Amino acid sequence: MRIVVQRVLSAQVKIGSKDYSEIGKGLLVLLGVEKGDSFENADWLAKKICNLRIFSDSDGKMNLSVKDIGGEVLVVSQFTLASHIKKGNRPSFSNAAPESEAVPIYEHFIEKVKTEIGDVKTGVFGADMQILLVNDGPVTFILEK
Repeated sequence: MRIVVQRVLSAQVKIGSKDYSEIGKGLLVLLGVEKGDSFENADWLAKKICNLRIFSDSDGKMNLSVKDIGGEVLVVSQFTLASHIKKGNRPSFSNAAPESEAVPIYEHFIEKVKTEIGDVKTGVFGADMQILLVNDGPVTFILEK
């Protein structure tokens, strides 16, 4: 699994011309499920992002988690994170898990994050979405398991 975590002041998912979901201060999580990924991978990454200390404390140090600040989380599936671009100029997506494997892991990840912080906003798996965000910092991390 590959995850891109962005600290945001706000983030929004649009599908077509309609607003689908939106958060304020918190984390935008882009999640790519690869062949061979497991529920255990999802468990580890969900716990990691919920406890990742990337928000500033009163001294201006990155020392607080999204849980500590009462922040929100928006999880969006992004199969392109499973791409490989080592050869040629066209990305290969052969390492991306098929939908039948990826959806249960994606949904499990969301449930684990909900267990840690409560409500979680999402996109729609496989949909053509537009993501609008205000990156705070900018602060962006890539996690793999």
